[in-house]
Amino acid sequence: MKGELAVRSGRGDPEPHYFAALDIARKQDARMLELRAARDLARLWREQGKPREAHAVLAPVYGWFTEGFDLPDLTEARTLLNELVLLADN
Repeated sequence: MKGELAVRSGRGDPEPHYFAALDIARKQDARMLELRAARDLARLWREQGKPREAHAVLAPVYGWFTEGFDLPDLTEARTLLNELVLLADN
């Protein structure tokens, strides 16, 4: 949430907040929260013109899931991954 607030307000660097969220989610083995943090960081990097880095952070987390692909978080992550592949190829 802090990362998203930093993005929306234009104040501060959101990256440390996303990295902290990833770290906390990993320590808690909270896969869905890790997916959300990775997705948000990937969106930020996409906007910064770093599609390869964005794909690298999101793809492994998305790859852990074996079911629930119709859930909004997974649908959004899949769509973003597809966009990132296209951007990285250009």
